Amino acid sequence: MQHRKLKNSELGRISPSEYKVQEKTPLIIVLDNIRSLNNIGSVFRTADAFRIKKIYLCGITATPPHKDIQKTALGATDSVDWEYIEDTVALATQLQKEGVVIASIEQAENSISLDKFDVQKDTTYALVFGNEVKGVQQEVVSMSNSVIEIPQYGTKHSLNISVSAGVVIWDLFSKMKTSLQE
Repeated sequence: MQHRKLKNSELGRISPSEYKVQEKTPLIIVLDNIRSLNNIGSVFRTADAFRIKKIYLCGITATPPHKDIQKTALGATDSVDWEYIEDTVALATQLQKEGVVIASIEQAENSISLDKFDVQKDTTYALVFGNEVKGVQQEVVSMSNSVIEIPQYGTKHSLNISVSAGVVIWDLFSKMKTSLQE
């Protein structure tokens, strides 16, 4: 079997306006004090790929438009809905009142390994990713419905935030897709 790389024109891409009206994956991304503009852009691009409902940019997290966000987002800031909210705790409280399950992505006591985390049908999850050095604020971790930890088997036990987002989003997206087909 031969494999030929597809050309961009063969990928069936939709426009940002078409994206806006597509059904979204019931995942919300919360970026809690992310300092790297490239990480922010990468998360936007991943969110676009999996039709994430919305991204919240909190605390010191920069907002579009910015050339360094655009460099990695490649236009995803035009398709993915986003909003700046200064206080992550206030946002998490509001989302919980709306029935959204808050899941901090963090290494913590009583965390659930990502491979053992089960998604519930008809549930929207807000995934909180924290600062590159300090992680998710303890107050947010404490109020989370779940804390999900990415299992790691090397010496570092640390992943870049944009890599963490890609791993967790893909895993939950896959589980949701399977759950919908059952």
